[in-house]
Amino acid sequence: MAFRLKRLASIHTLSSVSRMVFSITQTRKIENLSAPRLVSAIISSNWFSIGQRASNHSSTEQGTTVHLECALNSRLENGGEDDQQGYGRWGNGGGTFHKSALIDPSAFVEVGAVVHSECAVGADCHIGSGAVIGPTVTIGQSTKIGYNVALANCIVGDFCAIHSGVCIGQDGFGFYVDEQGNMVKKPQTLKARIENHVEIGANTCIDRGSWRDTVVGEHTKIDNLVQIGHNVVIGRSCLICGQVGIAGSVTIGDYVTLGGRVGIRDHVNIASKVRLAANSCVTKDISVPGDYGGFPAIPIRD
Repeated sequence: MAFRLKRLASIHTLSSVSRMVFSITQTRKIENLSAPRLVSAIISSNWFSIGQRASNHSSTEQGTTVHLECALNSRLENGGEDDQQGYGRWGNGGGTFHKSALIDPSAFVEVGAVVHSECAVGADCHIGSGAVIGPTVTIGQSTKIGYNVALANCIVGDFCAIHSGVCIGQDGFGFYVDEQGNMVKKPQTLKARIENHVEIGANTCIDRGSWRDTVVGEHTKIDNLVQIGHNVVIGRSCLICGQVGIAGSVTIGDYVTLGGRVGIRDHVNIASKVRLAANSCVTKDISVPGDYGGFPAIPIRD
């Protein structure tokens, strides 16, 4: 068996696999290696522009590269077999992955982590134990995913840090009362988009969008225990301290600072370069840059 594994490790083309299958009597364990899904895919390092192409060799381009040799090695690490749901063991770290996921060979998926179907994981990513990467999630290169993180319905950019317990892409809190007096859930069908170089603290929750995507701009830093509602759009290089609550459909400009336990009501617009003192509550639009505080928030000088 070890001799066969050594031979398979040097194979780079599907045709070579086919010839070896005919030369080995025990073909059952490798019969799925020639599946058409084991093709290369390149995901651009520009996190929102994704392209795929078939290739049987490694690429020198930036972004996520998944090639046949990596898929073969991963399948062999799992004994050459998938379970009934099409999952296997990832060779680099021992985590669980679906055979349709596109994972760069350099990505490290720890034991206990699960990467579900049709995900894309970029180069040099690290996914911690207990993390669940839901179907169709995209993670850019060099992003670190902490323990027990749950990602669904989202795109995460390059060089991000997602700390333990973070939940991104779950349904937002939207309901209405119908004609019969019943509480009915509003559809939550869009995504959450995390741009490049974002850091998100432990146990923060970011909801997916309903009428527009929820967006966190590049270089924004978010502390622990922050709630960001559906349809919120946050600009670049913002600083959001612990226990901040941002209600749905808020728009925040660039270089905004929110002190600890700031609350922002729904559908409020906050201009760029606004700073809000701790425990402030924003109840209406803020259109002029400056320092604000209080309940309701007013200019500090007032």
